[in-house]
Amino acid sequence: MKRLLILIVFIHSLSILYAQRPRIGLTLSGGGAKGIAHIGILKAIDSAGLKVDYVTGTSIGSIIGALYASGYTADSIQKIANAMDWDLLLSNAASLRSLSIEEKEEYSKYAVELPWVNNGFRLPSGVLESEELWLRLSEYFFPVYNIKDFSKFPRQFKCVATDVASGEGVVLDSGEIVSAVRSSMAIPSVFTAVDYNGRKFVDGGIVRNFPVRDAKEMGADIVIGSNVAGGLLPKEKITNVFQVLLQVAFFREDEDAVRENKLCDIYIKHNLDDFNMGSFSSSDAIMKEGFSKGDSIYPKLTRLRDSLDAIYGAEKNTTVVLPQVDSVKITAYEIKGLHNTTESFFLHRTQFENNKWYTAQQLSAGIRKAFGTRYYNKIIYSLEQQPDSSCKIIFDAEENPLTFAKLGINYNSFTGIGVIANITTRDFFTSYSRSYVSVNLGENLRMKAEHLQFFGKFKSLSVKAQVQAERLAFNTYTDFAKDGLYRQDYFLANVSSSWNIARKYAMGIGTRFEAFGYKPQITSKFEFRGRNNLLNSYIELRLNTLSNAVYPKRGSRIDIEAGYVYSQRPDVEFFLQGNPITNLDSLGFNFNNFIRTKLSYEHYYPISKKYTFSTLIQAGINFNQQESILNNYFIGGLTNTFRNQITFAGLNEGSVNSSSVAALQFGLRYQMYNSLFVLAKANGAYYNFVGSNKSFSNSTLLTGYSLSLGYNFVLGPLEISAMYCDQSRKLLPYINLGIPL
Repeated sequence: MKRLLILIVFIHSLSILYAQRPRIGLTLSGGGAKGIAHIGILKAIDSAGLKVDYVTGTSIGSIIGALYASGYTADSIQKIANAMDWDLLLSNAASLRSLSIEEKEEYSKYAVELPWVNNGFRLPSGVLESEELWLRLSEYFFPVYNIKDFSKFPRQFKCVATDVASGEGVVLDSGEIVSAVRSSMAIPSVFTAVDYNGRKFVDGGIVRNFPVRDAKEMGADIVIGSNVAGGLLPKEKITNVFQVLLQVAFFREDEDAVRENKLCDIYIKHNLDDFNMGSFSSSDAIMKEGFSKGDSIYPKLTRLRDSLDAIYGAEKNTTVVLPQVDSVKITAYEIKGLHNTTESFFLHRTQFENNKWYTAQQLSAGIRKAFGTRYYNKIIYSLEQQPDSSCKIIFDAEENPLTFAKLGINYNSFTGIGVIANITTRDFFTSYSRSYVSVNLGENLRMKAEHLQFFGKFKSLSVKAQVQAERLAFNTYTDFAKDGLYRQDYFLANVSSSWNIARKYAMGIGTRFEAFGYKPQITSKFEFRGRNNLLNSYIELRLNTLSNAVYPKRGSRIDIEAGYVYSQRPDVEFFLQGNPITNLDSLGFNFNNFIRTKLSYEHYYPISKKYTFSTLIQAGINFNQQESILNNYFIGGLTNTFRNQITFAGLNEGSVNSSSVAALQFGLRYQMYNSLFVLAKANGAYYNFVGSNKSFSNSTLLTGYSLSLGYNFVLGPLEISAMYCDQSRKLLPYINLGIPL
C-alpha cells in the first residue's frame, strides 16, 4: 500500500510536469513453461481496464508479449495456450498427420537417427528446430504479417535475443516478428540458433531475461513487470548435465535481473518453485497459479486505473484491436535452399499456385505436406507486401541429408531383446524414391528391405518392392498350457502398387510370395515339420489419421486386406506322440486355394486432457481353408510382432490358433505425468466360427484383461503389464520396450 501511495504521488507530479496521461509498459520475463503464468497477469490487466502502451519480453515472455502487442486479448491467448500440443511443438517431430501414409509406417521407430554428411555419419545436434512451432507462430502472427516495424503494432513491442558471435544482448524491434520471437526463445542446447538480419541469435535470457529498461527507454512512465524466473539453482538441486548447462547459461541473467527488478513500478514475482522450464505437461497448474497471482494484484491495478482516471479523466478508447487479415493474395514467390529437390517438386508437394488467395492455415497445410515427405528439415516463409497490396512469399527451405543411419532397441516378452539397425536413403536408385534395409540383431534374427518409388504430378502413386526374412521361436499350446517349442523360418517377397489420397488413405493391389518352414525344438503330442510356399494376390485399403505414432491422443488407423491364396506347395510331415502319420487322409487336410481376409481398426478419442479412450477391432478369416494350423491366425500378445497375429490382452502369443477370429478391445489411458501413463484394456474374441474350414476345435469365446504402466522415453515406449484371461485363469506378466521391426 505504501508503494502504491508513492506511485500515485509520482503520477500526480508527472501530471504537473507533462500534463499528459503517463504511458504504461509491460515486461514479461523468460522462464520456459513457467511463462504460461504471464497469461494470468494479462487477464488481470484487461479486467482492470488498464491500457498498455509498450510491451517487452524475452524468450516465452517475448511470444506471449508479442501476441498481446499484436492485439490478442488475454482470453484469446489463454485459448491458444490451452490448445497447444506442447509435445509436438517442443520436438523435432512432424505431426504424424502431415506425413504421407507410406512414411507413417516407419516414423518414430528409432531412438537415434544419424545423417550422412560430408562422407560420414554425423552425431545428432541434440537441439530442436521445431518446424511445427515455426508454422504455429506464423499462423498466430499472420494478422500483422505486413508490419515490419514493431513500434507500429497496436501496442509497441520489443524483445531481446543474444548474438552468438559477440555474446551481446540485442533488442529486436523490426523485421519478421516470427523470426524475432523465435530468436528470443532459442535456449542454448535446447533450440537451434536462428539466423536473423544477418546475425545468429540464441535466447535473450542469457544476458537480459527481464528487459524492464527497454520498456522505460520506449517511453513507459509506469512499468508492470511479471517475472517467472526462479534465479540460479542452489548447488544441491543441480543434479544433471542439462541443469549445469542452464546454470552456466544464465549466470549473467541472474545478475541483470536484480537491476531490472528495481526499475518496475509494479513488480510481480510468481511462486513457481514446484515447476521448471520444461514443465509444459503442468501447463494447467502453472496457468492456475498465474490466475491466482493476477487476482491478488487486481485491486492494485484497479486503484492505479482509478487514480489515473481521477487525474486525467477516463480514457475514451482503451480497446486494442487485432488487425483483421483473413487471407492474402500471393502474386510472386521465391524458394531458397533447394539442392537435392527441385522447385517443381517443392511446388507440387505444397500444392502452391501463384496468383491465388491464401489463409495462414492453407499455407501451413501446404508446407506440412512438403515437410511430410521427409526431404526437408525446416521450411519457413515470410510475406512481403507488393505495391498493389498483394504479397510475395519467400520460402526458406533447409533440406535433410538424403541418407540416415538409424538405431533402435526392442525388448519383448515374446521376441526377446534385439538391436534394430536401419539405413534409409532417398533418390539412391531413382529420383523420388525411398529405399531402406532394416536388421533386428538379437535372440530372433529379422531382416527387411524395401524400395518405394513415387510417380505422378503430386507423387501420390507408388510402387513398392519388399523382401523380408526372419527366424522366430515360439511356443505351442494345448488348453492354454505350453506343450511344444517351434522354430519358424519365414521369407516374404512382395510387389504392390498404391494410390495415396490426401496423405490419409491408400488403396492398393499386390502379390506376395510367402515361404515358411517349421521345425520342432521341443516336441509335443501332435507336431509337424516341413515347409510350405504360396502366392497371395490381394487388394488393400489403409487409413491413418493418428495424431501420434506412440500413445496417440486422437485419430484412427484402418488396415483392410482381402486376398486369394493359391499355388501352395507343401512339404510337411505330421507326427502323433513322436510317430509319423503316414495316412494324411485321416487328418482330412487339403492344401487348396482359398480366400483370406484381415481387418484391423483402432480409434482413439480424448475424454479429457488426461484420459484417452480407445477401441480396437481385429478380424482374420480364411474361407474354405481345408488344412489347419499352417495358415491359421495366432491369438495372443499385447504387441503385434509376426505374421497372422491377432493381439489379445490376457494370453501369450500363439496361445490359440484358428482359421477365423474376430476380436473387440476397449482401452482407457490415463496420463499421470508428461511421459508416464496407466493403460487398462478389456477384450473379447470369438474364433472358429466359419464352418467350411478344417479345424481341430469348435467355435469358442475368449475374454481377457490387462493393466499396464507405460513410460515414453528416448528408447521408445516401455510398458510393464499384468494380464489375465478368464478361460486360462492365469495371471501373466508382459514387458515391451521400443517398437518392433
